[in-house]
Amino acid sequence: MGKPKIYIDGQSGTTGLEILQRLQDREDIELLVIDDALRHDDAERRKMFEAADLAFLCLPDQAAREAVDLAEGSGARIIDASTAHRTVWTYGFPELDHRQEEKIRTADKVANPGCHATGFIAAVAPLSRGGLLKPDTQLTAFSLTGYTGGGKRMIAEYEGAKTEQMLAPKAYGLDLNHKHLPEMKTVCGLEKAPLFIPVVDDYPRGMLVMVPVASEQLTRPLSLQEMQDHFRQWYQGTAVAVQEGQPGLYAGDKAGTDDLELFVTGAESGSGFVIAARFDNLGKGACGAAIRNMELMLGLDTGQ
Repeated sequence: MGKPKIYIDGQSGTTGLEILQRLQDREDIELLVIDDALRHDDAERRKMFEAADLAFLCLPDQAAREAVDLAEGSGARIIDASTAHRTVWTYGFPELDHRQEEKIRTADKVANPGCHATGFIAAVAPLSRGGLLKPDTQLTAFSLTGYTGGGKRMIAEYEGAKTEQMLAPKAYGLDLNHKHLPEMKTVCGLEKAPLFIPVVDDYPRGMLVMVPVASEQLTRPLSLQEMQDHFRQWYQGTAVAVQEGQPGLYAGDKAGTDDLELFVTGAESGSGFVIAARFDNLGKGACGAAIRNMELMLGLDTGQ
């Protein structure tokens, strides 16, 4: 067999462009690149899907749904980086539990997680799926992200004619209707969506998602040590590094990597905890995660 052929539908966006840059020098795949003048031509896109073993969709939600229809019957396996299929397709977070990696390996359609959702799910799934979180509890979450998570328009704003206001952090999504909420709720098996506040700040890359958990929200009392041990056991043998709590965390310390660190901190008495996930919003939060899912689906040797 020859090298697997990869097509990126939406290669000019922030996510598509970074995936393209990451893949173009790899020797274990063949990258199919559509002529820029034809990237909106459905007939040419269909040819790309038919030639590909796997395709990335780096498109807005509705365009991603239309691309799935266009690719139907082509034989290409798909990784969708949009929000469109995250509650219905195989979820592309291999560390979710001991079965998820195999599900991704055998799936024809994988939904790449959202960046904020990646951190929230990393922090909450071990509690909810491990039977430690009351199912009817409503969690609160805060997420600090670099501006590259906002795509080309936001990048242009922060790196161009930046206003004085933009020197300070900006909270947004204050209508509590962020697009990542459905996957946060569904993947974690929560009865109620979290109260989620994202914040963007004047730095390019890096994300810190923080989830406070009160002892009253747990199904049984836990000490800080017991909570840390639970997370270590849950993520044992995965790429998620569980760390002890620190008095302060900088959101950008994992920028430029595909790593995810999880910090379990709080009161020694167990009266309350803060679970914090730190990673790169374009690494583990987007492009790095998508490429890892590709490697699993195609059986490529990554050394992990």
